[in-house]
Amino acid sequence: MGLANTLEAPVRTISDLLSSLQSPLLLFFRVYVAWVFFSSGLWKFNNWEQNLAVFEYEYAVPLLDYEMAAYLATFGELVFPVFLVTGLGTRFVAIAVSFINIVAVVSYYATLAKGAGLALHQLYGVMLLASIVWGGGFFSIDRWIKSRFFDD
Repeated sequence: MGLANTLEAPVRTISDLLSSLQSPLLLFFRVYVAWVFFSSGLWKFNNWEQNLAVFEYEYAVPLLDYEMAAYLATFGELVFPVFLVTGLGTRFVAIAVSFINIVAVVSYYATLAKGAGLALHQLYGVMLLASIVWGGGFFSIDRWIKSRFFDD
């Protein structure tokens, strides 16, 4: 029992410190992934004809017409990141962005696998998974809504 009592205080201190870093880390993950996808959506929107050509000739989006895929990808990359940054519907939006991420990897795998692109998409997936599992954390509209309208 003596060893357990001796280790309790430092273990509790380290645990509390790491717990206090969870919300800032989740916010960083959300902002980073949102920036990446929003930037991609802006490029698609600002270069629409080129975007359509890329979807028609380079991407192999399964089950969708290239034009529909271009519209859906652009919409998702411009709208979902806004919700992700604010932390509104964090888990659901992170699932939606994960779906976009998976479709991007499946559609463009041959090119992504040649360089660091695949590793980056895996990183985005892990960051999104953290948001799916733990939600938006303290720095989110979800947290504000929960504390304001629901009992903890």
